Amino acid sequence: MDKANRSASLDGQLKEFRAALLGWFAQFQRDLPWRRSRDPYRIWISEIMLQQTRVATVIPYYERFLQRFPSVQALAAAPEEEVLRMWSGLGYYSRARNLQQAAKQIVAKYGGEFPRTRAKVLELPGIGEYTASAILSLAFGEQLAVLDGNVARVVARLDALDGDLRGPGRWRALQQRADQLLARKEAGDWNQAMMELGATRCAPRAPQCLLCPVERFCEARKLGIADEIPEKRRKRAAVVIRLAAAVFLDKGGRSLLLPPPAGSNGNKAEDHVPSLVAKLWHFPTVPEAGNAEAVLKKFLMEELALKGPALLAFEPLEKVRHTVTYRKIEVAPFLVRIRTLPTVSGAKAMQLDEILQEPISNLTRKVARAAVK
Repeated sequence: MDKANRSASLDGQLKEFRAALLGWFAQFQRDLPWRRSRDPYRIWISEIMLQQTRVATVIPYYERFLQRFPSVQALAAAPEEEVLRMWSGLGYYSRARNLQQAAKQIVAKYGGEFPRTRAKVLELPGIGEYTASAILSLAFGEQLAVLDGNVARVVARLDALDGDLRGPGRWRALQQRADQLLARKEAGDWNQAMMELGATRCAPRAPQCLLCPVERFCEARKLGIADEIPEKRRKRAAVVIRLAAAVFLDKGGRSLLLPPPAGSNGNKAEDHVPSLVAKLWHFPTVPEAGNAEAVLKKFLMEELALKGPALLAFEPLEKVRHTVTYRKIEVAPFLVRIRTLPTVSGAKAMQLDEILQEPISNLTRKVARAAVK
């Protein structure tokens, strides 16, 4: 086959590939709330929430968040604590903070209109290459191919590319290939179709090749190696972190929450605490080193100026376990019954069962539940 005929054949295959995938997506796509709108604000919110978070988890948060903040102006004007409260339980709280900072920039610099150029979108806090391409293609039809983990896996299997997809130069090559496959006149639907394929058919484990609409175009399927692509990434060794936490309880059933920590104090072991509580309201918490109760009492005396903690009743609660990426966290919480709550600058007192409604990290939430139970 000469060069011209080979090129024509490849063009024909690409057209067939695009038609097969778009046809499948039109018929079988999941009914997700953010797919019912081309509003860039709503698409942006969904893309940020979906980062490292399952679709099923995101849906109720997405709907509640938009009900409370229906526009970029409403989000920009809201108190940060209210934004964090609506995000509470979703995790990765820097996303919420960046979201609000970006909303303020959009209102201040662009009159509340989401910017239409890639360069301007990339200037917004919390938005990277993938998110910029997703918003601009889905909302405005810009001819930009997205590349996330799902799309990268699809492309790698289509071309039978082995090795680490995040390796030097490989991600850039995958982006170039995704650009070649892009159905430019239907960029938004195409990007969603590629992501949908990776999420529902071309899954990381046990890909459903027999149900794949583009199986006949897949080199990995032809070679029988779809299960082996992509190469499994080496996981970072787990680090165990042990903490102790004090849940005060006064005569009126009130407990004490400390304000969001601004940062660390330079002690490597204690640097964990601000990040683990997501810089949100939290119970007095300290790294455990040996005897959890003794360490906690010392902390309460030195940091909260609490007098005579040895005379207080420290009731051990059920231990709390929590995982954040490679960190396995074990918390030894204690219920500390006290006549009067200590006075701590910036802290707030509230009924123990009301704490679950506050903007707190999932780790703090688990400690609160252990105390309530």
